[in-house]
Amino acid sequence: MRERSDRRAAEQAGQGGLLGGLLRTARPKQWVKNVLVIAAPAAAGELFSPGAPARLALVFVLFTACAAAVYLVNDARDAEADRAHPAKCRRPVAAGRVPVPAAYAAGITLGVLAPLVASRLCPPEVTVLLTAYLAMQMAYCVSLKHVLVVDLAVVTTGFVMRAVIGGLALDIPLSRWFLITTGFGALFMVAAKRYSEAVQTAGQAGATRALLTEYTTGYLRFVWQLAAGVAVLGYCLWALEEGGVPHTSVLPWRQLSVVAFVLAVLRYAVFADRGTAGEPEEVVLGDRALALIGVVWVAMYAAAVADW
Repeated sequence: MRERSDRRAAEQAGQGGLLGGLLRTARPKQWVKNVLVIAAPAAAGELFSPGAPARLALVFVLFTACAAAVYLVNDARDAEADRAHPAKCRRPVAAGRVPVPAAYAAGITLGVLAPLVASRLCPPEVTVLLTAYLAMQMAYCVSLKHVLVVDLAVVTTGFVMRAVIGGLALDIPLSRWFLITTGFGALFMVAAKRYSEAVQTAGQAGATRALLTEYTTGYLRFVWQLAAGVAVLGYCLWALEEGGVPHTSVLPWRQLSVVAFVLAVLRYAVFADRGTAGEPEEVVLGDRALALIGVVWVAMYAAAVADW
């Protein structure tokens, strides 16, 4: 009797270990990136319009499912290579906590279900974008992550898609300056992360993604500096774009938000220059000054949208 209960407990622990491993492989810490789905509605002042919160919550969940599907398939494909990596060897699939077939099965299931649910509950454009995101990211996992410059473009495009999908879900026209700012802002963070990886792992064979050996630190520094400059320029033009309607608020909050945006870019550039700009969400949430600047920027833009 006792042996049977011990066996059952072991089976439950194994199941819990598998589910926990799948969840960890889905990268919950990365889900914060999907908050970008509210960027376009927030900028347009449509964040709390009737039905908007529920639809945006659905889009957030669907995009998270797609991103999780990509992570699961990627880790299943790279299991052997990850086992030879000093840090990635601790990933559940590489460590053996999650069998490769289980990771593939979970990833494919999420990848099929997300667009299917979107086709039933969201505008057709949302379904198309989710499908395009999955196709692009799967191609990235298979081959594009080994192609110079294209790898940067694919990761950057993933950020832009997150920002665009919220506007598509609510049928909000997207400003060209919004797209430019989002795109180059994302490229700034992606290139800064690559630069930091290159600096921190210089001379450590096999300690980082293979493509980094093809980039020079000087080139990656050029990319993130160029992207930062274009992002600032795009934001300035976006903030100064009045659409022919003068503001009636106490202060020109939208224009003043340029100051906070530039300060945020300059603060983030400190970490990029030091080679410590890892995951964007960790940099933003881990630095109090940068987080405070972000709060001030949000407050200024909220005041502009509310016309206070």
